[in-house]
Amino acid sequence: MNLELEGLGDEVRLEESESLSLCEALDRVLHKGVALRGDIVLSVADVDLVYLGLQLVLCSTDTARRAGLVGGGRK
Repeated sequence: MNLELEGLGDEVRLEESESLSLCEALDRVLHKGVALRGDIVLSVADVDLVYLGLQLVLCSTDTARRAGLVGGGRK
């Protein structure tokens, strides 16, 4: 299994044989950032009732400021 994480401007690929501790993974996520996107459709009896579009960016505030995701604010 290959895991691909698309960060803010960079792409990180982890091969199956590569090990990564939780601390290293958290450091990479906070430093580079991760963007997740998904769509969920809730249906009953083949009738689509609810559509939920999800977009999530997870990173440190410094990374978000550098990427222009948040403006100003306190440092």
